[in-house]
Amino acid sequence: MTVAASRFDALSKQEYQRRIWAWTMYDWANSAFATTILAAVLPVYFSQVAGATLPSATVATAYWSTGLSLSLLIIAIISPILGTISDIMRGKKRFLAIFAGVGILSTALLVLVGTGDWVLASILGIIGRIGFSGANTFYDALLPHVAGEEDQDVVSARGYAMGYLGGGILLAINIAMIQLIPGTWGARLSFLSVAVWWAVFSIPLFRRVPEPLAATAKLGKGENVVMVSFKRLGNTLRHIQHYRELFKYLIAFLIYNDGIGTIIGVAAIYGAELGFGAVELILALLLVQFVGIPYSLIFGRLPNAEEKRRPFFLAFVTLNMVLLPLVGISSSRLLPADLSGARPAPYPATATAAGQGVYTPEATTFRFIGDWQAEIVSAQALGSDEDQTFRSTLESGASFAFAFNGQRVKINYSIGPDHGIWAVYIDDQRLIDPDTLAPVEIDAYNPTLRYDASSAYRATTPGEHILRLENTGERNSSSQGVRMTLASVEVLPPERQSNLGLVIGMIAALEVVCLILAALLGKVFFTRPAEKLDTQRSVLLALGIYALIAIWGYFLDSVVEFWFLAWMVAVVQGGSQALSRSLYAAMSPAAKSGEFFGLFGIMEKFSSIIGPAMFAAAGIVFGSSRPAVLSLIALFFLGGFLLTRVNVEEGKRVAREEDAELLKNQAPLS
Repeated sequence: MTVAASRFDALSKQEYQRRIWAWTMYDWANSAFATTILAAVLPVYFSQVAGATLPSATVATAYWSTGLSLSLLIIAIISPILGTISDIMRGKKRFLAIFAGVGILSTALLVLVGTGDWVLASILGIIGRIGFSGANTFYDALLPHVAGEEDQDVVSARGYAMGYLGGGILLAINIAMIQLIPGTWGARLSFLSVAVWWAVFSIPLFRRVPEPLAATAKLGKGENVVMVSFKRLGNTLRHIQHYRELFKYLIAFLIYNDGIGTIIGVAAIYGAELGFGAVELILALLLVQFVGIPYSLIFGRLPNAEEKRRPFFLAFVTLNMVLLPLVGISSSRLLPADLSGARPAPYPATATAAGQGVYTPEATTFRFIGDWQAEIVSAQALGSDEDQTFRSTLESGASFAFAFNGQRVKINYSIGPDHGIWAVYIDDQRLIDPDTLAPVEIDAYNPTLRYDASSAYRATTPGEHILRLENTGERNSSSQGVRMTLASVEVLPPERQSNLGLVIGMIAALEVVCLILAALLGKVFFTRPAEKLDTQRSVLLALGIYALIAIWGYFLDSVVEFWFLAWMVAVVQGGSQALSRSLYAAMSPAAKSGEFFGLFGIMEKFSSIIGPAMFAAAGIVFGSSRPAVLSLIALFFLGGFLLTRVNVEEGKRVAREEDAELLKNQAPLS
């Protein structure tokens, strides 16, 4: 019997399961921060509201990204040291509580962030990310103290499933809040709801999960726990050869997790670039969030030799891997474009109207009426590749008309302290907001001059139309002027037409077929392959599916394919990350879990660098994100290859021996 196993023998089955449930509830709790704060709401709020007084949205995005990078750097530096201290002084729960408390408080204070409060938002965002990431280090470090080695795959997967469910539920609630509550208060109250959610659902962990025993460490004369922690961490790094297999795994994880993280991070941007609507993108995000729940649980059971349904589970995953691309690609080719969401042909220019494209004020398609003047603005201010560009300024009472062939147009203009209000017309009919039934206006007042504002408008039908903007001469209550400056008008591509009900029905039918085939074929064809599955091979299976996702992502160009691909991502996203965590836990000495999960945290942070850099570089070189998606295959292949070179059993043996040495004189887990 191993030392790790003996620590759980004194527990009743009920108490053991209660501790596991309490541990997974923290994933439910803190995933609200990941979905609402990091992914969906705060980045947009920072750019449009908190950063409204910055020169441009590009500058706001840069400040936001810089803050995230700074928080990642700080947590990467301090995690291993604090993790080692928590091992020595028996403080994993204590440090988890401190970092979670910091994250919860800073998240709650985001409710105070209003228009122009980008400094406050940056500070709170940095502190919140440090609290979130730091708490995760100690949360992950509790895994080997909560579950026995044989249960860690299932428990880690259950944690991810709980995180998907909790984060997805609150994100859906927050999206509804933003839609229903006027002004900025919907978003601000959503930040507060994340803090409350995180705090309340963290309580089970602190009540049920005991503080693990500390590794023995004697303090010499003049030494303190910090000095001893640095010494032990340095000793671990000096004797890295002793943990050879564990560090080989860390390198493999750094590479393949970079590809996983990049797909998660750029999916919405890539979909928007391909012309998919906001509704499709938001619903696809929620789809992955909720569909990932059962698949995370399935992957958690694949390596379990005692799981009798392994052939069925493996058959189900494999059939998804084969049939999702096959049916998705076939549907995009066979279904009519108005059902599949295939890309329509671009709107052509006509003798009397501009076709799809971007048009600046000096173009002959513009007609100006009243007092207006053209001005030359520096390329640096506009973010333009040209040396200079025209920008037409319309004074009070002036208007301009633009004839276009299409259905949607986007106006690019500046906002500033001397700007006023414009009325919007299409075909000489004043546009009416369908929600408020009020006339559509552009209120261009802003305390700081910004050159990157834009608004999009839609005609009822495609065809030739005339867009007209009229300077009303009215002022915002804070404005001192009435001018507005126009940069360009863009005739947008035709809208993709699709039937999401049909698409979702097709996916549901396909999943039923996969279930039936898995039940019929699982024992016959998948029993022997399933018997060979362990945690390492299950991760390799997930990476193979990710490689297919990257290849398919390069070619896809329809809504139906995008949704089928999103489902395929949901199949592997949670499971791959959950098994990566449990595999690392199994190869790490439990008595040094804080120290080693601190190092694991560093690798997770660094895995946010290579993939996005490759993605950005490929996009710049090729002028499209398609080759960038394809380039991610290299990360999955290389990371997978390095993972095959890891001797997992040897890594586990080293961990067990070190645990026996460090914990042989300590009492069982209480």
